[in-house]
Amino acid sequence: MKSSPRASRCAIRSALALAGLSASAFVAVGCHEINFTPDLPTGEITIYDDLFAVSAPTPEKVVAVGYWGAVYVSDDAGNTWKKGETGTRQILYGVSMADAKRGWAVGQSGMILRTEDGGLTWTRQPNNKVAEDTHLFAVQALDANTAWAVGEWGGRLFSDDGGKSWQDRSLTIDQLHPQFVWLSPPEQDKVRNGEKVYEDVGLTDIYCLPNGKNCWIIGEFGYIFHSDNAGQTWERAAIQQDISVPPIRLGYNEIEITKEHAESLREFAKKIIDLPHLNVAIEPVASAAELAAFGKEDDPTPLFEILEARQQAISAVLEEAGLLSDRIRKRGSPPWDYEDFLDSDPEFLRRYLAGRKADEPGIAVTIAQNPYLFSVRFADPNEGYIAGLGGVVLVSHDGGHNWVYRDTGRKQAIFSLFPVNGKVIAVGEKGFVRVSSDRGETWIAPKKGFPNIFTFMRDIWFAPGGKSGYIVGERGNVLHTDDSGQNWKSVLPPAEHRSAAGG
Repeated sequence: MKSSPRASRCAIRSALALAGLSASAFVAVGCHEINFTPDLPTGEITIYDDLFAVSAPTPEKVVAVGYWGAVYVSDDAGNTWKKGETGTRQILYGVSMADAKRGWAVGQSGMILRTEDGGLTWTRQPNNKVAEDTHLFAVQALDANTAWAVGEWGGRLFSDDGGKSWQDRSLTIDQLHPQFVWLSPPEQDKVRNGEKVYEDVGLTDIYCLPNGKNCWIIGEFGYIFHSDNAGQTWERAAIQQDISVPPIRLGYNEIEITKEHAESLREFAKKIIDLPHLNVAIEPVASAAELAAFGKEDDPTPLFEILEARQQAISAVLEEAGLLSDRIRKRGSPPWDYEDFLDSDPEFLRRYLAGRKADEPGIAVTIAQNPYLFSVRFADPNEGYIAGLGGVVLVSHDGGHNWVYRDTGRKQAIFSLFPVNGKVIAVGEKGFVRVSSDRGETWIAPKKGFPNIFTFMRDIWFAPGGKSGYIVGERGNVLHTDDSGQNWKSVLPPAEHRSAAGG
């Protein structure tokens, strides 16, 4: 029986929770159903909830959302606050205001809320993710009528009528998709019958420039998409990596690698062993002669044995070099149970064999990008930045087509960043703050202007003009700047509550 990644998603989130992210990362709550009887009057804030997202459509207007359906609203640059009425206590993960009055918030179990009065009251908007119990993690308003929302299971929703209806444009799986072989038999049958089966990937953030045309989506496993037509079409972006292994070529019917190959693999493992966002993909291939001799359709067992032995030869060296087995991806593994699929998919075996054909026998060993990405922002149509788990920062100078890693010097989770007036400010867990003044090439801790706090900071956003900005995080903490991030002050909770809130 194959181990399905679709069945292990809760285990993955539980592991992240054990790593200390349960209070600060939405990924840790995706497997928990949280429902409460709503009793949320508009007005005074009495309990300061964890905040996950913030939107500032004007320098004075700010709306923040978070735990237990909390919405906090200020109309005077954070000097005074009111609590909005959402009618829910499900967690809200994202918010985007199209203007000072109209906007959306999204959250658990397909929750989409709309406000027409600046965040004081909200109404639910129906969509198919509610019935599917799929969490939505981020929303982006292009204008008062147009918005995108993204979330679990490749979730992408689009509305151009103010949210009266939401079109499901989620990522789905076809028979050529790499995840197809990991689906359960009933799910594979759905795909063959043309029914919708969603891709097992969480999309965590979406960002569009004020021009309403340039948009980007990110998610786990290094998923990055870009669009130059307001999301009507999307293209997958590439993460560049200069660590590689030369192709390992073997002779006809050979399975053993040379000492030189083994030493090259050990050196490769040393380079990535401390970079947990990089995994290894091992893909065995066969020549046309090997396919003809050993891969006969009535009995492909001899070819399967050759391919599996080639994979194992590489895996054994990498594991001996200290690379954990869960960081080794075996692609193109022989489908020993292929006969189970032939009745419903007669081309299954032929398609697999065709995918193993190469000019020469051997094994391809490549980097498998595996960063968990939290936040994407762009300064203009070309300069973009992404923050992720484990101190990951990605930088693009070509509109998000290609990305490169940059070192922040820390391994803490970076939850959000924002480019403003020639610099980029990044914030994260345990008081993490870094600033770059050279387009993301280098990052330093600010020497002054920032409060000394040791709580998680979940999101950062600047209003149009770039002077007024906000950071939100744990226990209702909100920081405000009116000088483009040179100096910050706590504006929530009030002074008498800040000790309890970790401020």
